[in-house]
Amino acid sequence: MNDTTPEVENVLLVTVDSLRADALGGARTPVVDELAAGGTTFENAFATGNWTPFSFPGILTSRPVFAEGPDIGTPSTPTLAEALADAGVRTGGYNAANGFLTEHWGYDRGFDEFESFVGDASSRYSRYLAAHPTVQGWLQLLRSPFRRAAAKLSRSDDGRPFADTSKMLDVERGAISFLEGADGPFFLWVHYMDPHTPYVPAPRYLRQVSSDRLGTGRMLRAHVRTGLGRAVGPRTLADLRTLYHGGVRQVDASLGRLREALARAGHADDTAVVFAGDHGEEFQEHGHLAHYPKLYDELIHVPFVVDVPGAESRTVERAVGLDAVPPTVASLLDVSGPDAWEGEDLSGVVLEGRTDPGAAVNGTGATRDGSDGGAGADAAGEPVVSVAVRGEDVTQQPIPRSLAEGDLLVSARTAGWVYVENTETGVAELYDREADPEQGRDLLAEPDADRPEVLTELRGAVREHADRIGGDGGRDGGEPRAGSEGGEEDLDSAIADRLDALGYR
Repeated sequence: MNDTTPEVENVLLVTVDSLRADALGGARTPVVDELAAGGTTFENAFATGNWTPFSFPGILTSRPVFAEGPDIGTPSTPTLAEALADAGVRTGGYNAANGFLTEHWGYDRGFDEFESFVGDASSRYSRYLAAHPTVQGWLQLLRSPFRRAAAKLSRSDDGRPFADTSKMLDVERGAISFLEGADGPFFLWVHYMDPHTPYVPAPRYLRQVSSDRLGTGRMLRAHVRTGLGRAVGPRTLADLRTLYHGGVRQVDASLGRLREALARAGHADDTAVVFAGDHGEEFQEHGHLAHYPKLYDELIHVPFVVDVPGAESRTVERAVGLDAVPPTVASLLDVSGPDAWEGEDLSGVVLEGRTDPGAAVNGTGATRDGSDGGAGADAAGEPVVSVAVRGEDVTQQPIPRSLAEGDLLVSARTAGWVYVENTETGVAELYDREADPEQGRDLLAEPDADRPEVLTELRGAVREHADRIGGDGGRDGGEPRAGSEGGEEDLDSAIADRLDALGYR
């Protein structure tokens, strides 16, 4: 770093469940758009798995899922929070009731203050609503006209939904309380669930993202049809997208209030904000909804923005993985991470614009993989590897969460290409991300299609990763996860109810 490099005292890490890259922009995310306009936007950021328990080991421990055994959870490697806490940084973590990000799987490790908001219901009725968030959403819609009228009369409407269906308000209150009490350098992690199915945003945010009135009846019909496995036609699919985008807008509004709290606490100018989706969401691009075990872009391509006050705004086009979060955050706070972390430290890119040869920064110098851009076969960075585990059926419940429960699927991506292989059957697919952004044309299924030079590198990255985590050693054993209290049979009822509410039966 040089004398003009901005100094970072604190970091706010905001992760959003099920947030695909193309969900940002316009009326949906004015706050995130403002963040991106002043920070570094990684246009080709990729999750390391298709759903939360497969992606979060990378986000908070900079190691892949199954790195130490066949089951989900945090590896024994120090987490980001542990590394920062050991260096004297105060740490707080607030998770909006995602049952996979709890103490059971070790996600509280290193946090001075940690709350997952699972099992905090105070009455039988509250516990029922916590386990049935769609019901709470219907109540929210039914009562909305009366609440709007009361707010107008009292002039007291602050924009928050009155029903905390997604635990957003609990998270927001906890995070703001942490900010108000922070003394010295801090790291604050906030995880939102609003874009996760079932989508039940407050009506005001539906009105902000769509001119189409989506009342209680249509919301109920959309969720009932999907819950019963009925066919989803264009109208229902459009309604689900509107509900999803309303959830995205709801998160954006909450992020705005967090930034206001940062300013009130005097930390706006010395706090870096890191924003990312943990994985994406499918809307029938490949035949299904939500995030079943697949590795196409709608599930793997996610937003990733790092805003450091005083640093230049820039856009980076080369591929990066979310396992870059821990080393990048640690470096911004001038803390050395453990050698076992595997992600890339991107702080040099964020603070000084440093990047690898051939990578595109600020939209200049971009080259396609294998072109004459002078960067060899891969001008878009090292391939980013992602995994999924698929049982006998894509929609199998519960969705496989152990290597022993299905076939291991591994993908490798650059900015220009994606290669996916079922490592058990050998079936592989190759897609040109630029010419075929929806991954509808498998070039390996066309004998006469051109094969890019990068294919060899992508295939090698996939098979190296599969050998590392998916062999017999991975299936036959492995050490228990750090912080885990045992298998799923040991889950307490609150976590089990919450997973069921989220569709993870």
